Amino acid sequence: MRIGALIPIRLASERLPGKQLLTIAGRPAVHHLLDRMFASRYLTPERVVVCTTEERSDDALVPVVESYGARVFRGSRDDIIDRFHRATERYGFDAVLQADGDDPFTDTGYMDFCMDQLLADEQLDLCRCEGLPLGLNSKAIRARAIRRVREHRITEKNDHGFILLFTETGLCKTATLSPVAPAHRHATARITLDYADDLAFFNELHAAASRLSPRFTVAEIVAALRANPALLDINAHLNEAYQQRSEALLDLKYRRAGRVHTLGVDDGRRFIDLRTTIVRGKAKAVARRAAASGRRRKRSRK
Repeated sequence: MRIGALIPIRLASERLPGKQLLTIAGRPAVHHLLDRMFASRYLTPERVVVCTTEERSDDALVPVVESYGARVFRGSRDDIIDRFHRATERYGFDAVLQADGDDPFTDTGYMDFCMDQLLADEQLDLCRCEGLPLGLNSKAIRARAIRRVREHRITEKNDHGFILLFTETGLCKTATLSPVAPAHRHATARITLDYADDLAFFNELHAAASRLSPRFTVAEIVAALRANPALLDINAHLNEAYQQRSEALLDLKYRRAGRVHTLGVDDGRRFIDLRTTIVRGKAKAVARRAAASGRRRKRSRK
């Protein structure tokens, strides 16, 4: 079993261009994430692959990553699924740990926890953790699942919400892990890098958490935030706009059982299969029309 790691990064961000090269505590943000990947029991630096694009705007990322010991794979600008598939093929990975390039403090312990659970069940295609603060969760995915999703996905611009093609389509068998301790939860913390205020937050959080431990984990992050609640004010105001933008950009189509399906969001902000919902709605409307027609026929016979 050859295990690697995939990190999707594109420097041409609309909100904070070049964000993974901006500095947190004097070092590029991407180096913080690479450190956490390198610390995994399942990884060595040469098996950590930053998946970026062939665009010239991403050229500056290559030396920063390769000089630090990780690999770079360059592929499609918008099709992350294809980028992942080609990277797993290139490096011969059977399974991968996956963290987002926007999340430099992703927790190493939960990376390993996800892979432990994935390898313990041969039937599982993907294992993810949920319930940690936003920006600390990660996934473990088998290469066969990436290959299957690539075969079924229609939308090639899938850089927003791509993981839903694994978790919300029925194409893969998945498992979800919850935090193992209350000290790993924080309901409102936003620990992801999308805006300038997020960068300011990361620098302040690093200063507070590193005082508790130089190699701080989710436990120290949450403890630092609880001890310094004013830190949350730096970027908490971004959550609603972030959520609205993510939902607005979600447009994922895939094939399953001979049908084309579309993923969307309902009024309760739950991810749903829009085609299934629409088909059911039509069926109910047809049933109502048929019932009404039957009542009219009965009245006319009277």
